[in-house]
Amino acid sequence: MTEPNKLIHHEVPDHQPAAGGIAARARAAASPQYLSGLNPEQREAVETLDGPVLVLAGAGTGKTRVLTCRIAHILSTGRARPGEILSVTFTNKAAREMKLRLGQMLGQAVEGMPWLGTFHSIGGRILRFHAELVQLKSNFTVLDVDDQIRLLKQLLQAENIDDKRWPARMLAGLIDGWKNRGLTPSQVPPGEAAVFGNGKGGKLYAAYQERLKILNAADFGDLLLENIRLFREHPDVLRQYQNRFKFILVDEYQDTNVAQYLWLRLLAQAPSKPGVPLSAVIPGRPVIPGRAEGPNHDVQSHIGESPDGEQPLRDSGFAPAGAPRNDGEDGVAQSAAIPPSKNICCVGDDDQSIYGWRGAEVDNILRFDHDFPGAKVVRLERNYRSTGHILAAASHLIAHNEGRLGKTLRTEDVDGEKVTVTGSWDSEEEARGIGEEIEELQRAGHRLNDIAILVRASFQMREFEDRFVTLGLPYRVIGGPRFYERAEIRDALAYLRVINSPADDLAFERIVNVPKRGLGDATVQMLHDHARKRRIPLFEAARAVVETDELKPKARGSLRDLIASFDRWRVQREVTSHTEMAEIVLDQSGYTEMWQKDRSADAAGRLDNLKELVRSMEEFENLQGFLEHISLVMDRDGGADDDAVSVMTLHSAKGLEFDNVFLPGWEEGLFPSQRTLDEQGRAGLEEERRLAHVGLTRARRRAKIYFATNRRIHGTWSTTIPSRFLDELPAYNVEITESKGGSGWGGSGGYGPSRFDNVESFGSSYTTPGWQRAQANRARGQGGRQGNGQGQAGGGFNENQSPFSGSRGDTASRGGDFSRGKRAPLTIEGELIAKSTGTTSEFSLDDRVFHQKFGYGQVVKIDGNKLTIAFEKAGEKKVVDSFVERV
Repeated sequence: MTEPNKLIHHEVPDHQPAAGGIAARARAAASPQYLSGLNPEQREAVETLDGPVLVLAGAGTGKTRVLTCRIAHILSTGRARPGEILSVTFTNKAAREMKLRLGQMLGQAVEGMPWLGTFHSIGGRILRFHAELVQLKSNFTVLDVDDQIRLLKQLLQAENIDDKRWPARMLAGLIDGWKNRGLTPSQVPPGEAAVFGNGKGGKLYAAYQERLKILNAADFGDLLLENIRLFREHPDVLRQYQNRFKFILVDEYQDTNVAQYLWLRLLAQAPSKPGVPLSAVIPGRPVIPGRAEGPNHDVQSHIGESPDGEQPLRDSGFAPAGAPRNDGEDGVAQSAAIPPSKNICCVGDDDQSIYGWRGAEVDNILRFDHDFPGAKVVRLERNYRSTGHILAAASHLIAHNEGRLGKTLRTEDVDGEKVTVTGSWDSEEEARGIGEEIEELQRAGHRLNDIAILVRASFQMREFEDRFVTLGLPYRVIGGPRFYERAEIRDALAYLRVINSPADDLAFERIVNVPKRGLGDATVQMLHDHARKRRIPLFEAARAVVETDELKPKARGSLRDLIASFDRWRVQREVTSHTEMAEIVLDQSGYTEMWQKDRSADAAGRLDNLKELVRSMEEFENLQGFLEHISLVMDRDGGADDDAVSVMTLHSAKGLEFDNVFLPGWEEGLFPSQRTLDEQGRAGLEEERRLAHVGLTRARRRAKIYFATNRRIHGTWSTTIPSRFLDELPAYNVEITESKGGSGWGGSGGYGPSRFDNVESFGSSYTTPGWQRAQANRARGQGGRQGNGQGQAGGGFNENQSPFSGSRGDTASRGGDFSRGKRAPLTIEGELIAKSTGTTSEFSLDDRVFHQKFGYGQVVKIDGNKLTIAFEKAGEKKVVDSFVERV
C-alpha cells in the first residue's frame, strides 16, 4: 500500500462557481445587507474604493447612507481596519449619527474608529499627541470665546489701544478669519494687518499667539492651524499619519475653509520619501472657468502666494527654506515628484454651499478634479425627498449659477402640488396669510411638526411669533432663541420695564452694567444688601447709595448718571410717544452704540432686531400695553417633543426636511440680501441663489413662497419689488395664488381679516344679521375692551373708529397702509395678561365648551384664566376663558 505522502500529485484546475449555479446563488444571497436597496449611483460611490472620488450628492439623495455604507464596505472587505480610516464631519451631531448608523450595520466594530469626528476634534487629538513640537503641553487648554476676548483686552491695554474704538471682539473676528485661511502672524498680508489698531493688527496677532503658548492654551482656530504647522515643520509626523490612514472620507466638502482644505491636502497625499519638499504636496490651483469671482476667489492668495505668483509656497512658509519654486521650468521638473493621491472620498454639493460668510470656500469642491488628478466623479441625482414640481423648480433656479459642476435632481415620486407664489400687501398680511394656511393644514390632519417657516433674516420671525400667539398656534424657533428671548431684545425690554416700573429689580439688575459702566458684581451685591435691609427696590437702593461714600467715585458717578437718565426718561415718557421713547432710551443709554462698535458677524443682525422691536411697538397705544403683550409672547410652555410649527432661518434649515415649507420675504434687498450683494458682488448673488435652492429642497410635499409689496427694513417702510429669484423659477412648475391674509386695507384684529372690514359691504343695511352679530359681540366686550373692537374674536366693526380714520402720521409711518390706526393692547393679549394674574377660572377640567372661532372642545389644562382646550377641529389651543361658553 502506498503511503499517503508518496501519492502522485496531478495538477487540479482552478474552480470558479458556475453562473446561476447553487454556489453563485448562495454567494449572492450572502452579500452584505448594507448594499441592498442602494441605487446604481449610490452603489458605485460605495464600491469605488481606489483613488480619489468626489460624490456630488444633491439634496435628499442619501449622502449619509452612502458615507456609512462606504465605511462598512471598506471594513467588510478587509481593505482597512477601523483605526486606519479617517472620517471627517462638520458637526458633532453628524458624527454621532454616523456612529449610530455604523453601529447598527457593524455592531461593535464602530467602537474601534477613533478617527471618526469633526475637523477640530480630530485636529485636537493629533495636537495632544505632538503638543511639545508646537511649544505646548499635552494638557493644553482650549479657550472659549469669552476667554479669548479677555486675553485680547489685556493685550490692547498693554499696547495703549482704545478698546472702545478698536474692540477686542473685532480683533478676535479678524484673527479667527486669518486662522480659517491658514495664515500665521508672519503670513498676514500687510494691508489686512493695518485695518486694526492703526496698523498694529499683525503685531497684536503675534503677541496673542505668543501669550497662548505661555498660558499653555490654544483657541479653536489653532486646532487646525497648529496641525498644519506641525505637518509642515515635521515631515516625519506627517508621514506617520499618511501611513496610518489608508482611507479618508469627508462629509460636506463644499463647506470647508482654506485651513481645512490645507489640512486635508497634506494628509491625502501618499507618503513621500524623506527629502521630498512639502511644496510638492500643495501644487498651484487654477481658477475654474466661469466661476463667479468674489473677494476670496483665488485660494492661492490664502496660502500665501504673492500677487505676481513668483514665490507661491516658499514665501508662504508652507515649504522648507530652499524648496524649489512651483513656477517656470522648476514646476515642470517638480510635477514628476508629486506623490499620487491616496484613497480619499469627498461628499458634498456645490449647490448647497451657503456658509461663505464664515469662511467656507465653494472653490474647494469646484477644483477637486484639479487638486486630485484622475478623480472619479459620481453624481447622486435621484432625490428621495421632494415631489417632481418642487425638484424641477429648485433645479431650474440653481441652473442660473455659473460656478457649479452641474447636476439635475430627479425623482420617481409623483409631481405633486406646484410651488405656489403669493403676494401680500405688507409683512403683517404675509404673516396672517401663512397663519391661515397653517390652520387649514392643521384642520386637514397635518401635524404642526411637519410645517416649517424659513426666513432669510431673524428679524422676520417677530411678525410670525406675534401672529401665532394671537392664533394660539404652538411654535418653536430652531437654531436660536425666539425673537423676544434674544439677548439684545431682553436688554432693550429691561430698560423699558424699569421706566415703566422702577420696582422691577430683575430688569434693573440686568442692565445696570449694560453697556459696561464699571458697575461690577461687588457693586450689585452691595445694592442687594442695602435693598434687603431697607426692604426697598433695587433702584431706590441705588438712589440712596449714590448719596453715600460706600462706592468708589467712578462707580458712584456712573450709577448716579444712570439714575438721572431713568428719571429724565420717565418725565419724557409723558410727552413722547412710546416708540420714540424707545429709540431715545437705546441711543442715550449707549446700547445702540455698543452694537454699532461691535465688529462680530452677528452685530448687524442684532441692530436689525432692535429696529424691528421698535417697529413692533407701533401697534400698541402705550408702553404698558406693549409690555403686557410681551408677557404673553414670553409665556412658553411645552417641551421639544410637542407638536409645533418650526420657525428658523434658511441657514439653520440645512439638513432638515418638512412636508410643508413656507418661504416668506422673497423681495429684492431682503432675499437676495443687499448687504451680501454689496460686499461680495456676483459671488454673493450665487450664494444667495444656493440658499434659495436649499430652502426649496427642504420641502417634501408643498413649498409656498411669499413676498410683500411693503416691508419695514432698517426702521423704514419702503415699497419693495419681488425677488429676481421668482422670475428664475419655471412657469410650468409654479402656481400664482391669492393671499389668505386679507386685502391689507383693514382687519388688524386678533383673528385676521373679517368681512366686516370691508366698508362697502355695510352700505346702509345696518339691520343685516352680520351687523347685528357684530354689535352683539361688541356689547359683550364692553367690560374690559371698551373702545377697542379690533381684537374681537368675531371680527366686529368698531363704529367709533372707521378703518380709514388712521392719523396722518401713522399713515406715513406705515407706508400707506392707512387702515391700521394705533391700538391699545390687542384685546386678547391685553386681557389675557391682566386677568391671568391671580384670577381663578370658573371652568373645570374636562368641561365641554364652545369658542366662536374654534368651535367645540374640551378643557384639558387651566392656568389662572387661561384655558388649554382640545378643539374637535382646530386641535389644541390656549385661549382666555372669557372667550368660551360652557355647553
